[in-house]
Amino acid sequence: MAFMLLARRLACSFQHSNRLLVPATREAEAGELLEPRRWRLLTSGICQGRILMISAVTFSLSLFTAGSRHISQAAAKVDVEFDYDGPLMKTEVPGPRSRELMKQLNIIQNAEAVHFFCNYEESRGNYLVDVDGNRMLDLYSQISSVPIGYSHPALLKLIQQPQNASTFVNRPALGILPPENFVDKLRESLLSVAPKGMSQLITMACGSCSNENAFKTIFMWYRSKERGQTGFSQEELETCMINQAPGCPDYSILSFMGAFHGRTMGCLATTHSKAIHKIDIPSFDWPIAPFPRLKYPLEEFEKENQQEEARCLEEVEDLIVKYRKKKKTVAGIIVEPIQSEGGDNHASDDFFRKLRDIARKHGCAFLVDEVQTGGGCTGKFWAHEHWGLDDPADAMTFSKKMMTGGFFHKEELRPNAPYRIFNTWLGDPSKNLLLAEVINVIKREDLLNNAAHAGKALLTGLLDLQARYPQFISRVRGRGTFCSFDTPDESVRNKLILIARNKGKGPGANAEFHVHPVFPAVATKCC
Repeated sequence: MAFMLLARRLACSFQHSNRLLVPATREAEAGELLEPRRWRLLTSGICQGRILMISAVTFSLSLFTAGSRHISQAAAKVDVEFDYDGPLMKTEVPGPRSRELMKQLNIIQNAEAVHFFCNYEESRGNYLVDVDGNRMLDLYSQISSVPIGYSHPALLKLIQQPQNASTFVNRPALGILPPENFVDKLRESLLSVAPKGMSQLITMACGSCSNENAFKTIFMWYRSKERGQTGFSQEELETCMINQAPGCPDYSILSFMGAFHGRTMGCLATTHSKAIHKIDIPSFDWPIAPFPRLKYPLEEFEKENQQEEARCLEEVEDLIVKYRKKKKTVAGIIVEPIQSEGGDNHASDDFFRKLRDIARKHGCAFLVDEVQTGGGCTGKFWAHEHWGLDDPADAMTFSKKMMTGGFFHKEELRPNAPYRIFNTWLGDPSKNLLLAEVINVIKREDLLNNAAHAGKALLTGLLDLQARYPQFISRVRGRGTFCSFDTPDESVRNKLILIARNKGKGPGANAEFHVHPVFPAVATKCC
């Protein structure tokens, strides 16, 4: 009975809890409670947590996404009904049409990961409609990659403008034949939100290739430091062609247990969230440090958590020294501001500041992976801005809610020759065009402040549920709308997800027993 009560509260009660929403008007901001459809939720498809993390994301989403309809100032000029008033369920999920399509797809490829098939033409705002006509509050946000919801009027208007047609139809090889407006569009989009201290930018297609090429940039920078002003030796040119030193130096990237940085070969060597990602794939002998496992509530375990973070930082330094002695020099350290896929694992701002100091002390590049956390869901556009670094990170990767992949980096990491960081497309100009409008919406609607505000309400609601149902919910944590909680085991998690989905709250699952909501920033504010 207690479990059913919790599930109902998570999946339903939050849907109607206006007080957890950010008002869509200044009058409401002043304290006036409006009808549900007058409230808007800023979601920012942000985190793909562990299995339970995503559940948490899912249920957290319903916490402050009361059936809402949001029309931004820009969207108000477009005659489009942007969001639905609430979920509408016609069948169980997946329904009969989805199950039939899943069978058909499974003939062509392994389709066991498919949740259900979608009707994107009918999906709007925070609501995802499946092919059986079920309308669900989307707590998964396409693995946290939807920045401002489905079919946002501002984006629909953008693609309908004749002057933009060529950008969507003609995809150039940007490294050699960019369009005339490429630099201007980068300035309007990515460079307008460039992180502190990073003036250089390279676009990519996805998060994995962003991290993979950031690794390459770091390795080239490190070898250039060792080589000095001299050019490549003949020996280096010859040995690199047969994968041998000195042309292919035996460098490494230090990562953390629980991290997820992608599925390409280099990225997979730094990914340690789920075995299914890595099993049967050859990998590199690169160092793996423990990531802090904090105890909650934080205020009750301050001393223990400080000791845990100190232990992990000490292990980082020990590994750097150990691998230098093994002739596998650590050229860079990669870390997520919040380990998302690995379980919504947090650390203090002080931990990251000290980690940055360690990287500088040992001459390692400091790479921040903002693929999951970038885009505003933590209340700042980049989550690492919370750290207050005196010396900025050396590089930062992004993707997902940023519409395109890529990485920013300091001038000193700039490749010294063409074609060293290169592929056919190097991103997609049409995504830069869309991203510029997404950023305009975020700024115009003040969605970062909304994410911080809504996140506090969300966390408060989760803490209240934890107090009521400690047998089901533990370790409630979060920053901005990037909130999550743990469940006792996989069966509890799965039941919560199933109940929520069939009540019209579409969650997803990642790993272990963490539940985490993932919001799109369009609905209007951040998740």
